Amino acid sequence: MPAAETTASPRNQDRPQTERLAESAPSASSAPSGPSGPSAPSARYLGWLFAAAIAAAAFNLRPVVTSLGPLLDQVRADLGMNPSLAGLLTAVPSLCFALFGFAAPAAARRIGPIAVITAGMGAITAGVLARSFAGGTAVFLLLTALALAGVAVSNVLLPVVIKRYFPEKVGPMIGLYSMALSAGTALAALVSVPLTDSLGGDWRYGLGVWAVLGALAVLLWLPLLFAKRERGEREGGEREGGEREGGAVAAAPARLPITRSRTAWALAGFFGLQATGAYVVMGWLPKIFQDAGIDKGTSGALLAVTMVIGVPVSFVLPNLAARRGDQRLFVVVLASCGIAGYAGLMLAPAGAPWAWAVLVGLSNCAFPLVLTMIGLRARTAGGVAQLSVFVQGVGYLASVLGLVLIGPIYQLTGEWNWPLGFLALLLVPQMLLGLRAARARHIEDEAVHPAEPVEA
Repeated sequence: MPAAETTASPRNQDRPQTERLAESAPSASSAPSGPSGPSAPSARYLGWLFAAAIAAAAFNLRPVVTSLGPLLDQVRADLGMNPSLAGLLTAVPSLCFALFGFAAPAAARRIGPIAVITAGMGAITAGVLARSFAGGTAVFLLLTALALAGVAVSNVLLPVVIKRYFPEKVGPMIGLYSMALSAGTALAALVSVPLTDSLGGDWRYGLGVWAVLGALAVLLWLPLLFAKRERGEREGGEREGGEREGGAVAAAPARLPITRSRTAWALAGFFGLQATGAYVVMGWLPKIFQDAGIDKGTSGALLAVTMVIGVPVSFVLPNLAARRGDQRLFVVVLASCGIAGYAGLMLAPAGAPWAWAVLVGLSNCAFPLVLTMIGLRARTAGGVAQLSVFVQGVGYLASVLGLVLIGPIYQLTGEWNWPLGFLALLLVPQMLLGLRAARARHIEDEAVHPAEPVEA
């Protein structure tokens, strides 16, 4: 998220708006019910509704992608999609996350984050349902992009809503958010094939049925939209309607020239390369196993394993990484797991498929590692926010090139050895950039002008 406006107080310089909102805005569990003050039962019910809505939204953030992987062969055959276009399909998530993720903060400032997330759930529902009726590749890609736009804005703003309305329960709510996201990712990969078979074997029903979960999320968010009645914010921190955040006029924080920081560029490269591997796995891993003679149901279960392995690791790895001065050991271990996993898929994909799935899943745990490093590489909260936008925006855009190349490489060679070798090769610069980014440095030391003091 971009660093938003901060109050004029010196102590609040470089603090993102989400922190100030967390301090000033009431939590969902303490929302006033009327002029006479808070009503404990209604506030409690509203808090439970908020928690259910957050979990439902998080659950919908990945099935758009992971439900497609096990059914990709059927979709390609029915729509006449060649491998190059299928490769473009795996690149669409990164492109949408970069472009629409940048737009989410501005939209939230105008109409409020709850309204944007509600609209995002609607876009997911409409895109997932409508693409199941697509008659051609172009329409299928456009409707998938619509769904992914909803994913992108919700992905960015759900943590903001948690910080704003659950300031005293950020940890448990982020945990709920993470578990629901991982559960949705794994479940869609696991049940897509048997669900499609139970619905008559038509991939259109197997993909379209996930719109039901999106519609459920919309139904949970609509009451919150009317209950909270958020308003957008004008420039200077003033809310529409004349209110001012925290009772003071906000001033924009000084922006760091992040492009001067080698650590920031290293983090962006590391993020982009890990995103390339992760989305290739989500889009192509079932196809790789199916081409090796493994049935569709098992290939979906293997993809689910790569997703599920990240759940416990994502809880443990950030804590371990934050305790160390640098994170180079973790960078090397995760990259080594990926190289071993891709080598196994090249040499004997059906020989030990569960082991390869676990190794590749561990390699994809570079995602929580890089998020942890983003938080450690800046001294101030405002610096972290600006660094996060730069790293994720540049990283997702950079990942598109690698994702687009996988399909043509497979189409030209007719086998998976070359694409898998390409992915294994990408882990070398990923490791090198990670080693540079993992050193105990702060971007303020590299990015600020020499005449500007560096805040402690």
